Amino acid sequence: MSEAMWGGRFAKTTDEMINDFQASISFDKRMYREDIAGSIAHATMLAKCGIISDADKDAIIGGLKDILKKIENGDFSFDVALEDIHMNIEKRLTDAIGDAGARLHTARSRNDQVALDTHMYLRRETVEVLRLILDMQQALIETAKKNADVIMPGYTHLQRAQPILFAHHLLAYFSMLARDFERFRGVYARADIMPLGAGALAGTTFPIDRKMVADVLHFDRIYTNSLDAVSDRDYIMEFLSAASILMAHLSRLSEETILWCTREFSFVELDDAHCTGSSMMPQKKNPDVSELVRGKTGRVIGHLTAMLTTVKGLPLAYNKDLQEDKEGVFDAIDTVKFSLAVYARILRGMKVRKDVMRRAVEEDFSNATDLADYLAKKGLPFRKAHAVAGEAVGYCIEQKKWLQDLSMEEFKKLSPLFEEDIREAIQPDTCVKNRNSLGGTSNAQVESQLSAADTLMAEEARETDKLTEKQI
Repeated sequence: MSEAMWGGRFAKTTDEMINDFQASISFDKRMYREDIAGSIAHATMLAKCGIISDADKDAIIGGLKDILKKIENGDFSFDVALEDIHMNIEKRLTDAIGDAGARLHTARSRNDQVALDTHMYLRRETVEVLRLILDMQQALIETAKKNADVIMPGYTHLQRAQPILFAHHLLAYFSMLARDFERFRGVYARADIMPLGAGALAGTTFPIDRKMVADVLHFDRIYTNSLDAVSDRDYIMEFLSAASILMAHLSRLSEETILWCTREFSFVELDDAHCTGSSMMPQKKNPDVSELVRGKTGRVIGHLTAMLTTVKGLPLAYNKDLQEDKEGVFDAIDTVKFSLAVYARILRGMKVRKDVMRRAVEEDFSNATDLADYLAKKGLPFRKAHAVAGEAVGYCIEQKKWLQDLSMEEFKKLSPLFEEDIREAIQPDTCVKNRNSLGGTSNAQVESQLSAADTLMAEEARETDKLTEKQI
């Protein structure tokens, strides 16, 4: 007969290769805290409902706390033959306290147990991601405020388009991260539903108190359908979706950071501590971290695709396929946390080359729109003003000049509407200052955006602190 804890029906032990193939202990052991906390709550509830004795409850809780200490001290050996974190802990508990340990699994299944652990683990890690998003936002704000007067070219199609404040550019990423924060807050809400008590799929015949367990484990809601409770992986897919979008944002920032560091741009210089060199070319200073974040984005997106593919054809309720939910989300969690933490450091250590950015907006035609706007404000229809500005650019290219180098005589030949104030109108500082529409790049608008960002971060911090207090 099989010696496995589920082996009563089996005449043979499981093939060793099958054990290795189906075991998840190598990766799900990271949920040991959640598994133990869930078991303590379950045992407490069983005793309160008169399903096990108080003596058994006390022995179970004492044994589980002892196991927790052993795991955290590195004195616990995990056995692949026991498949997963749940069976490893239960077997060690039963070995230590006897029949009391064997009663712990009353009124629950591994199906709802693993769902509980995963919900709790994802809640905790989502809070960590929220904290790291906050720190990344703070790093963006610090860098923006430190370089509040820096003007750079704004780009479309990777071609210089219009002068903008460097702070305005950074605040675009702040806004992206603010949406990421909202998405992960939604992930938390969907992870904050308690599945324990659903049993294998149909509930249990024992008179359990699911609300008590939910209260002990600080869950706001309880699954109202036992089939859904053990089958639901929406919260994992949502986490992976939010993680993929977040990584796409960091990948875009990585791409720009990599470009800005090139000799061709030279807009920023990364701290030596955040770069590596070449084993062959001694002059190299490579933005490897930015490249890695850009590369790891595909990895996280891949985990989302894998999870969606795994779930799409599964019938209710639990299927072993769902074991595939963990490795991908665990890796995505690690990747997102690393990427956020390292990018906050990169931003804080980055040197902004104000002089190079300034030269870039003085030696290009990114003020051409302002020339057209000048004429439109003088009464010329914008399409005609646009044509005059285009003609001016063409003339400058032929003459190897910039718009601000033209004489008043040359301006007048282009349009009699030009006056002496055109020179001031097309200066980079004026171009930036005059874009004062809501959300624009003017100094006043960016100052307002920075103030709003500080307010938003204070709200996000309070929300994150509340969620932190709920964790077990």
